[in-house]
Amino acid sequence: MRSVSLTLPLVVAGVLVLTACGTQRVASSGDGSPRAEGADSTDPASTASCGARSSDTWVAPSDMAPPGSPSGLEKDGVRITGFSSRSSACAEFEVTNHGAEPFTYTIAFAFLSDSGREPSSMEQTVPSVAPGRSVKRVFAVDTMHSHTDGKAKGKAGVRITKVRSVPTAEAAPAGGVCPLSGVSVYVDKGDAAMGLRAVGLHLRNCGTQTYRLNGYPQLQILDEGHKPVSSVKVLHGGSAITASSGADGVPQPLVLKPGESAYADMVWRNTYEAGAGDPVNAPYVRVWAKPGAAPMTVIPELDLGSTGKLGVGPWKRDDTMGPVTGGTSGRPAPPSLTAVPRRP
Repeated sequence: MRSVSLTLPLVVAGVLVLTACGTQRVASSGDGSPRAEGADSTDPASTASCGARSSDTWVAPSDMAPPGSPSGLEKDGVRITGFSSRSSACAEFEVTNHGAEPFTYTIAFAFLSDSGREPSSMEQTVPSVAPGRSVKRVFAVDTMHSHTDGKAKGKAGVRITKVRSVPTAEAAPAGGVCPLSGVSVYVDKGDAAMGLRAVGLHLRNCGTQTYRLNGYPQLQILDEGHKPVSSVKVLHGGSAITASSGADGVPQPLVLKPGESAYADMVWRNTYEAGAGDPVNAPYVRVWAKPGAAPMTVIPELDLGSTGKLGVGPWKRDDTMGPVTGGTSGRPAPPSLTAVPRRP
């Protein structure tokens, strides 16, 4: 797993501090993320709650709110509506889809300790929000067992640090559900060292039919607004990026039986040259596994600097065990980018 975070800046969308409120019991949803018991994960009228009362108050410290933000409590269609902190810290939030098709949202929250330092950042996915609709959810963390701040048993506030959204039709399904295409595509956490980046793109045949591959995945880089980034060239192989990488090799025909997997490495540099224009930070990549395949969108968080190049390797068989749905590959990351290949 990559231990070094990407340099894409996280935009703070607000801090919420709430006092004197109760906490509703929280259950786990089907994808493993917490939600309030009784809250329907697909019902836009869900009334998920932490038990906040109208008499409760909250304060958004000016030093934590983004410039120009009147309240500092919302970002990209996600709005924090309440917060409770006792044995569990629980944030109420609402997601509104302003787009024209269903989107699946991944929201990163930072729960701050009583000291206001060392926030613990965690993510929750809200699947398939219909266009023009809003859903209410809760996100809870057990502060009694928090390892991010040994002195504090409670949390003093929560803020949204990042929001990512993918068209539901192109999102990796949660809970082990296999897409209609019969294949699941996702990225791992990758690896970073000395200005180089490497992320594994994974494909698993979760269907009932044989799936054939031969060549390179087709990639389209997308910015935060889901618009294509035309200034970056996608290159076959990694030799233009670094001398030795997992993106090298000659394409070989692959026949994947149900349950079998393949991977292709993406490599790039995040270096920047003065006067080269604005650095390119592109969260999304749309992937076609082969010509004619249905596209899937993944979130590798590309921080390409001013390099203008992304290398992608050919599909290779992956005989190691990995999850059906995305996040991590189940394989250890390479020790450094001087030896990126994930298989000997």
